[in-house]
Amino acid sequence: METANQLTCNIENIITRMPRLDTIIMVEKFIKEHSGEFKKTELFNNLPKKMMWGTFNVILSYLVENNKIGVDNSDYVIYIWNPLLLNRFMNKKKY
Repeated sequence: METANQLTCNIENIITRMPRLDTIIMVEKFIKEHSGEFKKTELFNNLPKKMMWGTFNVILSYLVENNKIGVDNSDYVIYIWNPLLLNRFMNKKKY
C-alpha cells in the first residue's frame, strides 16, 4: 500500500553502521515521547545521544518496516505502534 507521505531513508547511498539495540530503543522511546513534534532532520538534531546520519536512517527504516512510526501529512514523524489494539485483534475469536 503506497501512501503520499513516506519517510525516505536513503540507506543505500550513504555510509551506514548497524546500530546497537540500546540506540534503537533510545530513538524509539524519543519518538514515542515526542510524537508529531519533529520532522526527520529536527528529530535527528534533538536526540539525547548523537549518532551518524546513516545509523539514524537505518533505525528509522527498521521502525517504518515494523509499523512503529509513520509520517503525517505535514511530514512530521509520529509513533503509531499500539500493542493494546494488537492484543485485541490477536485475541479475537476466529469463525
